[in-house]
Amino acid sequence: QVQLVESGGGLVQPGGSLRLSCAASGSIFSINHMGWYRQAPGKQRELVARITSGGVTNYADSVKGRFTISRDNAKNTVYLQMNSLKPEDTAVYYCNAEIQRRGPVGNVGSFNYWGQGTQVTVSS
Repeated sequence: QVQLVESGGGLVQPGGSLRLSCAASGSIFSINHMGWYRQAPGKQRELVARITSGGVTNYADSVKGRFTISRDNAKNTVYLQMNSLKPEDTAVYYCNAEIQRRGPVGNVGSFNYWGQGTQVTVSS
């Protein structure tokens, strides 16, 4: 079994900062890409940022220059540093990862996992 556990959401004023964390645990052989998605009320879930196992990143245009994604491979953890937050960043943020699961004889295949979501509210 594999779990993604997020932390770091909350209420912040416009222009403020938050840092989200997502730790993967369980029967992990290796982790391919990790990323963050968000879903605002009445809208579809959208990609915010993603990082490969080699550290290559990509961002949604709406967050470029304000958000930074990083990962600590030793801790199986991905972070999202969010600066200059705007009200339109308000959403539930979900961690996502493609994980190679460990079985009795090694790698048993790649699976996609989601965290439970953490609320980010940007409001004065």
